[in-house]
Amino acid sequence: MKRIKLELALCAAAILPVLAFASVTAREEWTEAMRSKPNLSRGAELFGNCAVCHGPMGGGTVDGGVPRIAGQHMAVLAKQLVDYRHDRRWDPRMERFADRHHLVDAQAIADVATYVHQLKVDIQPGIGDGELVAHGTYVYQQRCRSCHGKSGEGNANKTIPRIAGQHYEYLMRQIHDGADGRRPNFSPFHIRLFAGLDRSDIVGLADYLSRMDTKKGPGVPLKTNASWGG
Repeated sequence: MKRIKLELALCAAAILPVLAFASVTAREEWTEAMRSKPNLSRGAELFGNCAVCHGPMGGGTVDGGVPRIAGQHMAVLAKQLVDYRHDRRWDPRMERFADRHHLVDAQAIADVATYVHQLKVDIQPGIGDGELVAHGTYVYQQRCRSCHGKSGEGNANKTIPRIAGQHYEYLMRQIHDGADGRRPNFSPFHIRLFAGLDRSDIVGLADYLSRMDTKKGPGVPLKTNASWGG
């Protein structure tokens, strides 16, 4: 009988944290991460799992299989990690390493996201063939600049990602995924925008963004009034 009670107690101890996590919304977990005081040393340790795919400096791979994350806004990185945990974004690798076994709480998310934000890019991005860059420049100015900024720097306080210098093939895939409904965390606005692009628009836009200046380092420092961003 004592053994049965002990086993039941252990099961309860294992289940309670899962139930507690299930009751927390994505927005609530992101908000908690944003309120945490980041620990860079712990972030560096946690990044060890990320570095296996993203590289030791967060540069990703030029074939676009893995994105560049170095220098991305902390708020954006934290939101993407939270979205993977709450089925708002899909990728088997990321869903595994963003789970509560690897990132036990919102504090861990804040730690690793802050560490990645301060990394400097160590590789040149993968780019397209250059034939449609001029057209992509026009598309960006007309469709993207008002939110993502003149230089693709994004906006930390509005949770708008920095997209300058991202790998061409990765950008292509994300645009197609957004248009086809394979990225649930894209806003309806983005889905409509992507669905309205033709092939030359997408190719040119991705190529133009991949060639943007990446030597400016991380974006503007995050203020405390960052918004969730959808």
